[in-house]
Amino acid sequence: MNLKHLFRGTVTIPAQTFLLCLGLAVTGMPLPQAISADPMDWPHWRGPQMNGVSLETNLPDKWSPKGENLLWRKHEYATRSTPIVMDGRVYVVCRAFPETTQEGEKTVCLDAATGDLIWESVHNVFLSDAPAERVGWSSAVGDPSGGHIYVLGLGCHFQCLDAKTGKTVWEHSMSEEYGMLSTYGGRTNFPVVFEDLVIISGVMTGWGETAVPAHRFVAFDKKTGEAVWLKSTKVRPEDTTYSTPVFTVLNGQAAMVVGAGDGAVYAIQPRTGKTIWKYQASTRGINTTPLVENGIVYGGHSEQNQTDTTILGAVFAFNGNTEGELSEGDLLWKIPRRTVGRSAPIKMGDRVYFVEDGATLVIVDAKTGQLVSTKKLGRIMFGSLVAGDGKIYVAENTGRCYVLKPTEKGVDVLGETRLAQGEEVFGSPAISHGRIYIPSIEALYCIGKKDVKPEIAKAPEAVKESKNADKSIAQLLVTPVEMMVKPGQKVKLSVRGYNKAGQYVGPVTNAEITVQGGGMVGKDQTFTAPSGVAGVVITAKLGETAATARARSIPALPWKFDFSDDKVPPVWIGADYRHKPAPLDGKKGLVKVSTIPKGTRSQAWMGWTDLHDYTIQADFMATEKGGRLPDMGLINQRYTLDLQGAQKLEIRSWTSRLELRFAKKVDFSWKAGIWYTMKFQGDTKDGKATLRGKVWERGTAEPAEWNIEATDATPNVNGSPGLFGNASDAEFYLDNVQVTAN
Repeated sequence: MNLKHLFRGTVTIPAQTFLLCLGLAVTGMPLPQAISADPMDWPHWRGPQMNGVSLETNLPDKWSPKGENLLWRKHEYATRSTPIVMDGRVYVVCRAFPETTQEGEKTVCLDAATGDLIWESVHNVFLSDAPAERVGWSSAVGDPSGGHIYVLGLGCHFQCLDAKTGKTVWEHSMSEEYGMLSTYGGRTNFPVVFEDLVIISGVMTGWGETAVPAHRFVAFDKKTGEAVWLKSTKVRPEDTTYSTPVFTVLNGQAAMVVGAGDGAVYAIQPRTGKTIWKYQASTRGINTTPLVENGIVYGGHSEQNQTDTTILGAVFAFNGNTEGELSEGDLLWKIPRRTVGRSAPIKMGDRVYFVEDGATLVIVDAKTGQLVSTKKLGRIMFGSLVAGDGKIYVAENTGRCYVLKPTEKGVDVLGETRLAQGEEVFGSPAISHGRIYIPSIEALYCIGKKDVKPEIAKAPEAVKESKNADKSIAQLLVTPVEMMVKPGQKVKLSVRGYNKAGQYVGPVTNAEITVQGGGMVGKDQTFTAPSGVAGVVITAKLGETAATARARSIPALPWKFDFSDDKVPPVWIGADYRHKPAPLDGKKGLVKVSTIPKGTRSQAWMGWTDLHDYTIQADFMATEKGGRLPDMGLINQRYTLDLQGAQKLEIRSWTSRLELRFAKKVDFSWKAGIWYTMKFQGDTKDGKATLRGKVWERGTAEPAEWNIEATDATPNVNGSPGLFGNASDAEFYLDNVQVTAN
């Protein structure tokens, strides 16, 4: 779906695939298909090989923020994000207009040599619980073959940007379209690019069979933004996560290896989303980005171990050239009680280097798992190690920066510096063309040797994917796999065949296609959407092989939902599972349940994300429990009208930024057991959005005046109608939802 929203304003590339040949050899990440790219570029936060390793030589042994080997420092591009470098430009995600009423998020493009601004893309953060300090948790990713930059923002705003101009090519509001969560923790996953796909993930609460929350992966066509495949891991995960997928070749087939929110490490076919194998490492989410070399997977976590929940953390290795469920007995080695929950490992020679969350460097023999040595680097670690020129570059969270040299017994310190007091580092270094870029929350640093021509080591030939000799179709994909359509709209579907190894065989024109929920698919594989509101499942079958796609048919305004069919509307995102049909005064409605773990406070969306200048209205009745009332409300154009149990009525957009970004609150007295009608209107005019809300007892005359009104000078100019509710303290009931154009 190519959405044109108006806002202000790893890539994995299948990239260079090579190995590092230095005094200490570092084997690179073999990717299935190499593309033409500058080998000194750093288009992914873990580098061109997705393993934290640069092939460059003649890099500095030391540097200082006071000037030694400091090429430039830019305070205006302070960030917690790891920068990427492509085509002589640095791309990084930063806070926009921090500590002002205009605060948001931006992707900036800088001249790599000077740090001068080339362009910036600024947009609002909306309907997110994450604080402003966590803007830039995810990094941009570059695609040299397509000339695009991909960014998943803190508020689940997913953009494809033109790398030269910064103009939006396509975008998706992942919260409104897929129910992706943007929690207070701020954990945001990193986009990755594989061939013609860009893949992102997050914990999502969708519709139909995806209504129950799970860590899900969505692969989009990188040029058009059309959804190609969707994969769910185990439902009801304990955590959101930010482990970045890395691409490799396992048993001759392309594979994407990643840690998931359900505590498992997966290998997934990147073209189809099919699971190759799974290792259940923990009971909680895996945040550490794995490392794969020659089929061996190295990983870590800082949570409870699956086999012994009383032990926190472990580092481990296993052979990824396998299939199915891996057990503890399949591991090559495992070291428990090593809390490596954030920093991604690197491998140099025959050793793997991990950093624990408490900033202890742990050096392990890659083959045996024997501990070589440890070294304390500071107090806390968020970023990851980066290797280049036989050295290791480290930026610890409290601002301690090291250049380390591996030795027989461990590491020697070649250079050590300290940033200013309170200048924290959350990202990782990036190496490109003789320069090393280090982000902090106070500045972006560029270090390197002046007047030195950068050089790069020759790369040995990479492991390649087996040729597509098997032409038998073992898997199907129907695309678009997820779509939002208007009644009667026609969409040309594509049925694609893949072999067992996940390699594309060709188009499938003779599949049997059936439709459930309305509409039809013609012989030319064109889907015609049904009339009215409908959730549609399209199934293509070829012999015993089948695949499905889904469509939400949503008409133009006005909408009205009275729940007379005793169902949660099938097209609503994030509503089913958290709401249930309920009898209400002899009629039918919904109840916002309080028995869903981690789902008592939620948002739900009804449809088109490009709507604006509309009014949403609904009836609510709260229960009371222990003298406490719930919060309940409506969403309009990415703003929330919240009737709060604390006897307040509030309009807001960015939940964690009420004191600056945009919010207004008034006193409002109300009681449990009484039906109230809430009305919320959005009006965009002269570059501003005016929001108006009113609440009155149902059955009485609607008051002429609005109870609350606020104008946002940095507006959200469009967004899906929706519902907000917090039933943690008590449940509430809902009925008679309607949305009309102003």
